[in-house]
Parts: sequence; structure tokens; C-alpha cells
Amino acid sequence: MKTQKHNEGELKELKVSIEKQVVDNVQLMSKNTGMSADELVVIALKRFCSSHSDYLKK
Repeated sequence: MKTQKHNEGELKELKVSIEKQVVDNVQLMSKNTGMSADELVVIALKRFCSSHSDYLKK
């Protein structure tokens, strides 16, 4: 998983307001893994989209 490339290609910013604890956890995970917070969030969202493809109405 760590060798897989994420967050490449054209990028677009998404500004969201989320719970402080979630932000703190992502920042801690980033520090502990050496992965950027952006990359961790992209991985999490890709997994969510994969699990909930019905939300995309495909």
C-alpha cells in the first residue's frame, strides 16, 4: 500500500469543516507514517467511494 501512488494528476482543492478529533487523528497519522495529510485523506476517500459506489449512482 505504501508503494502505491495516490493524489497524482490534476488536483483540485476541496475545503471542508470536520470534527477537530478527526483532523488531529489525520495529522498524527501523517506524522507517524511520513505520508502527507493530503495523501491519507485521498486514500480514505477512495476507499469510502469504493465501498459506497451506490452514492455515485453509477
